[in-house]
Order: sequence, then C-alpha cells, then structure tokens
Amino acid sequence: MAIRDALDVLNGKWKLQIIIAISSGQSKFKDIERQIPKITPRMLSKELKSLEDHKLIKRTVYDTLPVTIEYTLTPHSKTLDKVILELRNWGALHRKKILDS
Repeated sequence: MAIRDALDVLNGKWKLQIIIAISSGQSKFKDIERQIPKITPRMLSKELKSLEDHKLIKRTVYDTLPVTIEYTLTPHSKTLDKVILELRNWGALHRKKILDS
C-alpha cells in the first residue's frame, strides 16, 4: 500500500516537473508555467493545489498590487530528492538502451 500512496500523490505527468521547477527557489505561477511549456494554466493551478494539500509545496500570498503569490518547496518535499535523482538516472539509462537497440 505504501507504493500506492506514493503514486497517488505523484501521479500524472506534471507533479514531479512542478517540484523540479520550484526547486530552483521561490517561484511565481508564471515562472513555473514558463519552465513547463506544455502545461495549461488550469492544470498548473490544479496540480499546485494538490501538491499544497499533500504538504509538498507552500503557497505564500503577499499583500501587493497586484497580489503576488510565490510557491516554495517544504522540508517534506526534500524527502523526494533521492527518488527524483534515481528516476533521472533510470530515465537516462533507459533512453540509452532504447536508442542503442
């Protein structure tokens, strides 16, 4: 069941990409949107809300005109660092294997 729990949190093609985009530091919605070219604003909004619900990102609203909203990773999201690194390594290995075939 633990794998199912992890997959429920990280399912879909956008969540890990969003986490990676935010990992460069505090990010605004448009910053994240630019780093993930094919994501729609509606989907990005939905995925950010889900990641916030799962305590992987923090949303901070600043009282400015216009209102500024920034997203940062939580300490809990840092527990995914090894997982992301291993997925990146596996992806590179898999790509090489497929291209060499």
